[in-house]
Amino acid sequence: MKNTATRLASLGAAALVLAALVGCSSTPATGDDTAPVAETGTYASGDEGTLVFGVVPDTESTQNNWAPLGDYIAEITGKKVNFFEAADYTALIEAAIAGKIDVAAFSGFTYYQAWKNGAEITPFAGQLTGELTEPGYYSVAIANPNAGITTLADFAGKNICFVSETSTSGRLFPSKALKEAGVDPTSGLTPVFAGKHDASAEKVAAGTECVAGFAEDAVADPMIEAGEVVEIDRQLVPGAPLVYSNALPQSVIDILVDKLSDMTFQDMVDAGVEVADVDAAKEWFAGTKPVDDSYYDQIRDLCAELPELETCQ
Repeated sequence: MKNTATRLASLGAAALVLAALVGCSSTPATGDDTAPVAETGTYASGDEGTLVFGVVPDTESTQNNWAPLGDYIAEITGKKVNFFEAADYTALIEAAIAGKIDVAAFSGFTYYQAWKNGAEITPFAGQLTGELTEPGYYSVAIANPNAGITTLADFAGKNICFVSETSTSGRLFPSKALKEAGVDPTSGLTPVFAGKHDASAEKVAAGTECVAGFAEDAVADPMIEAGEVVEIDRQLVPGAPLVYSNALPQSVIDILVDKLSDMTFQDMVDAGVEVADVDAAKEWFAGTKPVDDSYYDQIRDLCAELPELETCQ
């Protein structure tokens, strides 16, 4: 975990230098006050016809889950959209810091990490999932059916699966719940970081590497229904943000905010986006409501309560 914190700190410093250099650039004076001024802005790809869309690698089917939104972004902007599916959560944070994404679907905690380390990005929409009418989704505590675990307090002293050090529903909020149950989230158990939500749930179901753990509801609920795992607890977490790069031309930012900050799944369908399984797709992305940076103060406040998490320091 120290390597993660070191990587983010060094990249944050480099990003701040890069941001300062970009901020100093300007369009040369033409000497003609009536001449049109070229719009400033840069694209992560270096090509004004292409947007790079970064996504949190939360499951093995990440790109399939986000394909409808990527298609919709292409439709509303008239640009080609290239997916940037990071190898892990930290890699998406690093990409944002380095200016390698134009628009992205973060989680609350990964946004906080990117912001803290100098990423020049702005959150503008909170994602709706399932049947929720306000931004948010659930962090679900689960256990192997044969483990004899019935409460969060029973997680003490056991191997527990988390998603990653920077996962909102797979680490940050679980740590809060465990602490409230009297279990230190770092020293009171043995953490196992599975890397993705489905991997965390599958390891709990297998009962070998960990006997209990956490995953987001879109992954956990079908496995609970199938009897592969049992539910121990759940808590609502802040809606994951859509963010744009501050380096983009203002005209592109305006389109993203106008079309993506208050939308429904039906808006994508009406725009001609093809979706094979609407019900399944809506579990991941059902629409958005407007949010801004202050919405994620709850992440900052929670981190202040959990100094034992190195990624909160």
